[in-house]
Amino acid sequence: MTSLVHISAEIGTSHGGNREKARQLIDAAAAAGADSVKFQWVYAQEILHPNTGLVNLPGGAIPLYERFQQLEVPVAFFQEVRDYARSKGCQFICSPFGLQSLEELAALAPDAIKIASPELNHQPLLQRLAEIRRTQASQGQTPVPVILSSGVSTLADIERALNILADESLVTESSGLQTGEGNVRRADLQGITLLHCITAYPAPAEEYNLRVLQNLAGIFGVEVGVSDHSLDPQLVPVLAAACGARFIEKHITLSRETDGLDDPVALEPQQFAQMVAQVRRMERPIRNYGCQCGSSLIIEEMEEKYGRETVQAVLGTGIKRLAPAEQANYGRTNRSIHVLRDMKQGELLTEDTIAILRTEKVLNPGLAPEHLPTITGAVLKRNIEAGQGVLWHHLI
Repeated sequence: MTSLVHISAEIGTSHGGNREKARQLIDAAAAAGADSVKFQWVYAQEILHPNTGLVNLPGGAIPLYERFQQLEVPVAFFQEVRDYARSKGCQFICSPFGLQSLEELAALAPDAIKIASPELNHQPLLQRLAEIRRTQASQGQTPVPVILSSGVSTLADIERALNILADESLVTESSGLQTGEGNVRRADLQGITLLHCITAYPAPAEEYNLRVLQNLAGIFGVEVGVSDHSLDPQLVPVLAAACGARFIEKHITLSRETDGLDDPVALEPQQFAQMVAQVRRMERPIRNYGCQCGSSLIIEEMEEKYGRETVQAVLGTGIKRLAPAEQANYGRTNRSIHVLRDMKQGELLTEDTIAILRTEKVLNPGLAPEHLPTITGAVLKRNIEAGQGVLWHHLI
């Protein structure tokens, strides 16, 4: 029987570039019952500037840029883990972070491409992905499925991203959203899954506001799911399934004591297996009694286990807002325009001197990526240090 919920084990970069460890993580995910494994295709220069600051690791603080450089691996690494994952019955999903990693990933024909929350506003990345899907459709292929994560974002941010990914060549007669004027024919979003997420590590379970899932599905007409960074193996995943999630992503690690960037918020194999078992068990009431009645039964059982106050807090209001835990990350974790080197008053901003990067630690955010065409070729009004974000007051 086909599962209602696709469960993805986020391996990310916890393999540390070690092929044997990557295989062990895939083995653990497959044994736990995951439907897919997800990796991250890292090139440091696509993600941030060398001056972005330090990250604290078990061995001490090191530059975050240097840590990302350590996680760079050749294309052959991903070919190997893709094939190994499929041999274990798991789909291969991967996140690119820039145009180079996207092109190389697309060439491997992954089972899906995941756009991480910080890249939700990376317009050139989304535009190129839309072009790839358009080309696949024109050649009679099924466009590669897209998993779009929406942490540290507003409804407007999500709408802009989906509008870029939508393409008129993928229109079907049955597609469209209900509006006051009736059924509007619009670009088909089939093959795109929107994940609700909180961009905080760890994310407080009581801030997840899982009732928003049904609202997101209704507003945008896409399948929805959850990328869960909370620490409990069951609370958010099971309640997410009750709220209509059809995709659940959670980090997996061989040990929380290892030095992977996400290992402290990941589940160890036994915990991951427990999560999968509980989600699968909770699918039965939905199958047997329907979505509304089955979901009510699940919520009642979770209230008995965790307490009504906790469960209702996790379910939330259903109104899409930035969670308190991620508000400080807005504008820093997602992308903005930064200069790559020290620049002086009177210099031109060119494609070689600016990039769309995460701000992260100590730098100042710049203008949103949508302004890149406008400011390319502009003249600086004042000096700006390498890595800093470009703002309007820098320009003539």
